[in-house]
Amino acid sequence: MAKAHVLVLPFPAQGHVTPLMELSHRLVDHGFEVTFVNTETQHARVLSALPAGGAAVLGGIHLASIPDGLADDEDRKDLSKLIGAFTRHMPGHLERLIANFEAAGRPRAKWLVSDMISMGWSFEVAKKFSIRVVSFWPGAMATLALLLKIPKLIEDGLIDDKGLPQRQEAFQLTAGMPPLHTSQLSWNNAGAPEGQPIIFDLVTRNKKFIDLAEMSVANSFHEAEAGAFRLFPNILPIGPLFADHRKPVGSFLPEDECCIKWLDAQPDRSVVYVAFGSIAIFDPRQFEELFEGLELTGQPFLWVVRPDFTTGLSKTWLHEFNHRIAGRGMIVSWCSQRQVLAHRAVACFVSHCGWNSTMEGVRNGVPFLCWPYFSDQFLDRSYITNVWRTGLAVSPNAEGIVTKEEVRRKVELVLGDAEIKERARLFNDAARRCVSDGGSSDENFKRLVNMLSE
Repeated sequence: MAKAHVLVLPFPAQGHVTPLMELSHRLVDHGFEVTFVNTETQHARVLSALPAGGAAVLGGIHLASIPDGLADDEDRKDLSKLIGAFTRHMPGHLERLIANFEAAGRPRAKWLVSDMISMGWSFEVAKKFSIRVVSFWPGAMATLALLLKIPKLIEDGLIDDKGLPQRQEAFQLTAGMPPLHTSQLSWNNAGAPEGQPIIFDLVTRNKKFIDLAEMSVANSFHEAEAGAFRLFPNILPIGPLFADHRKPVGSFLPEDECCIKWLDAQPDRSVVYVAFGSIAIFDPRQFEELFEGLELTGQPFLWVVRPDFTTGLSKTWLHEFNHRIAGRGMIVSWCSQRQVLAHRAVACFVSHCGWNSTMEGVRNGVPFLCWPYFSDQFLDRSYITNVWRTGLAVSPNAEGIVTKEEVRRKVELVLGDAEIKERARLFNDAARRCVSDGGSSDENFKRLVNMLSE
């Protein structure tokens, strides 16, 4: 007998779509029918980026979409604008989508798996249709712990009731969690300052919906975040999530496959892999400093440069740029990061420290050079540099620029540090044990499958 029909609803950003798509593949492998619901804009991007075979290569995951409430030409990287629109408009659209399933001959949805904080409103929609709920956290458990401990942070005088720092200092919620400075709280570093109240309101308002979920799971593993999971033992780690590289995981841009062949021709543990996720933007000066710093290292490098990653560079400069790196460096607009980080040629990862990238690097034993951009990435950096000690961080100068000399120096330090490499290997082993048969994340995933099968 076919198992339950599960709706999966991510926050409309790459770092949320990817882990929930990885989870969806695993649920399909266990016999569930999965409908993956993106916003219309992200749905179109996912479809256009799929490799040959189109939706057929998704292996049984059905794709659906609903509007996010923004006009076509509005900036969806403005998180406060996006959040303001979708919290008003998406609940009604989700209700209509669910109601239309039976009319279209689809099985009635029995479960909703959705982002825990940012999409908590969807839990109320599900309950209207007697759909049971699993909440999913895509980031570090430590980030979630901070969100859930906001009342305590206010009580302790670290922040006010609007989420703004009252003291400039580093703090730690509990032993084993990464230290974080009050200037780097995720809700205050996710866009323009004027949008901060909207983001903080979403975080604080949606926490109450967690109680509507029958199980809460997180894309992390116990050994990586033992302190954070001790604070909230009812939230179960099921990560690091991953899927076979032949299964698409909802990329918003087409993946360049040529870089894998290029990596095949490089020596073992020689390549510096550079990628800053789907949102980070560099100004032209910082872009040039990074490029020239990579040149100075003398190492082969693979660099992901999205079409919107920087602005204002002349065609003449770009032509010279490509000529200079010929034979030693490769630039792609997007790639299968799962394949790249698993490749024997990759020596270190210059990363924005998004949680997906962090888990992918950890799972493959790759040392990091951390270069966070916004939101929770500062806390993820603190894990890497202060707790796990599997990498180093760049230090901007007085003008806020990471110079080419700093890039060269830190890459050389990471590549030459035997202790960092050994700790990265140990965390690789720990992550793989957790997801292997009988590991803690594997056992928690089995609990999830059993509950969804009820």
